Amino acid sequence: MGRKNKRNLAISNVIFAAAVIILIIAAAVGFGLYLTKPPTTVTKTITSISTITTPPTTVTSTVTTTQTQTVTKTVPVIVNSSGAFLNGNVITFMYTAQFSCPPVNSSFYPNSTVESEVMGCEVGLPLNSSAMPANAAPVYVVVPAFAGLSIFGPTALGATPQGFPVFHYNGYNYTILTQCGAADTPTACPDHMSLIYSPAFTTVEQYLGIKNGVFGLPEGVLPTPAHEHIVTFSTNTSIPWYIVVVLDFNPNIYPNPITGQCSDIVQSNSSDPTGLCLNSYANLEAALSTHDTAVMAANSNNPIWIALGKPSVDAIAVPSNMILYFSDPDIYPYPI
Repeated sequence: MGRKNKRNLAISNVIFAAAVIILIIAAAVGFGLYLTKPPTTVTKTITSISTITTPPTTVTSTVTTTQTQTVTKTVPVIVNSSGAFLNGNVITFMYTAQFSCPPVNSSFYPNSTVESEVMGCEVGLPLNSSAMPANAAPVYVVVPAFAGLSIFGPTALGATPQGFPVFHYNGYNYTILTQCGAADTPTACPDHMSLIYSPAFTTVEQYLGIKNGVFGLPEGVLPTPAHEHIVTFSTNTSIPWYIVVVLDFNPNIYPNPITGQCSDIVQSNSSDPTGLCLNSYANLEAALSTHDTAVMAANSNNPIWIALGKPSVDAIAVPSNMILYFSDPDIYPYPI
C-alpha cells in the first residue's frame, strides 16, 4: 500500500528547492544548453631565456621565437532546449523550428474564430496522415492531469507563479515539477503552441457551468498545460515529431524532471506503486491499461477526471495534429 507522511512530500525540501531553481534558471535562458564553438587558431610570440654553452666560455642570450598554437576557447551558445525521457534516462530536446499544426481530416472546430485563435492546433482528432511531414515520429506529451485545473498555469487555478501545477492530497500540497511549465509562464518551453483547442476542454468547462470559455478565450480553448516528454529513440538530427497527449491520473507514476524518478504519494493497491513511472515508453504502454486504486484516491475532487467520465486506468492517450521540430541527443539537459 502507498504511504502518506512528511517523508513522502515528493522530494525533500532541500532537493525540491534545488530542482525548482535549476528549472527556473534553465527557463530563463530558453532552457539554454551550453555548446562550444570550433577551436580557434591564434599566433603567439613567445620570448624565452636560454643558456648556450660554447667551450671554453658560457654565454647567456635572449632568443625570441614565434610559434603557432591552437587554442580552444569555450564560448557559450544559447539554444532552445528542454528535458525529456528515453528508456528511463533524462535526455535533451533541442528545438529547431516553430511548431506546426497541419489541417485535420475534417472540420473539428466550432467556428473559424477558434481555429484562428489556436493557429489550427487541436487535441482529439487523429492527424491527417497525408498532411504529416515526412519522417515524423511520435512524442508523448505527459500531462499531470491529477493536478486538476492548475495544469493550465494561472495562479487563479492553483498553479505556482512559475507555472507548475499543484496537487492537493490528504492535507498536503505538492508542487509538481515538469519539464515544460504551462504556456506563457516563466517555465514554458520554447517553440510550443501557446493555446490549443479540444472538445474535452469544452466538456470540462460545461461540467463547471462555464458556457463561454475562460480568461476571455473561446469555449474549448485553453493554454498548453504543463507537461513532460517521452520518446522512443534518440537522434542528433532534427526531425518532425507529432504529439500524442497523455493524461496521467496517477500521481505515483509522474516522474521528477530532474531525476526521472517517481514518488509514492497516494495510497495504492499495487505492490510497487511507482513501478510504472512514466519515464519510458514501455511504462507508458502499460499504464494505459493498468487499473490502480490510486487513481480514484487522487482524483475524487478533480473536475477534469470527473468530466471525462472518471477513467479508471492510470493514463489515457489522445491524438492531436500538433507537430514539434527537434533533435533529442542522449545528453543530460540541466546544469550539474
